[in-house]
Amino acid sequence: MPSNLSGWKQKVVAFATGLGAPGLFLISFLDSSVLTFPVINDLLLIELSIQRPARMPLYASMAALGSVLGCVLLFFIAENGGEALFHKHAGKRAQAIHNWVVHNGFAGMLVAALLPPPTPFKIFVVAAGVFEVPLLSFISAITLARLIRYFGIGYLAIRYGANALPYLAAHKWRVTAVAIGLVVASYVLSRLILRRRPGPELKK
Repeated sequence: MPSNLSGWKQKVVAFATGLGAPGLFLISFLDSSVLTFPVINDLLLIELSIQRPARMPLYASMAALGSVLGCVLLFFIAENGGEALFHKHAGKRAQAIHNWVVHNGFAGMLVAALLPPPTPFKIFVVAAGVFEVPLLSFISAITLARLIRYFGIGYLAIRYGANALPYLAAHKWRVTAVAIGLVVASYVLSRLILRRRPGPELKK
């Protein structure tokens, strides 16, 4: 685990590591809400998946659930008075982030959630709360992005073992481009399928 964590954070990580799947949920929840544990949830997911490959779907699901709920908590905190916090941390990027979140909705949050570090994703979460992005749209985007991320990491952990994280770090933009490409293709296809076409009205 990274050595740049403070003493109490290292204790939290050690405690969570011993819990297995619930610990992964805890770290992901904290990391996505009020604290920061850089790449700890990814490392823990890889470690647990290597130890017990059959449980990888459970570990990935717990990481995703913890992250989504952490983001929802941060969303509500921002919704109830986080505008000053948003402007403080967004700085000169505030207007651009505002426009991205407000005008792109679900797709905007999804793409932001898929972007790799050092993208300041929490600022997008705070912006979503401050500028009242619909909660269902917000949760749907974050859930899809986190499932893609953690199941992808879990798969790489089983396939590449301890080299999974270095592989992601070396190819982060390629992996991100593929993930975003799949999402965009899925979105376009769904729009084509669900597009309203002229036809007889349904009888009531």
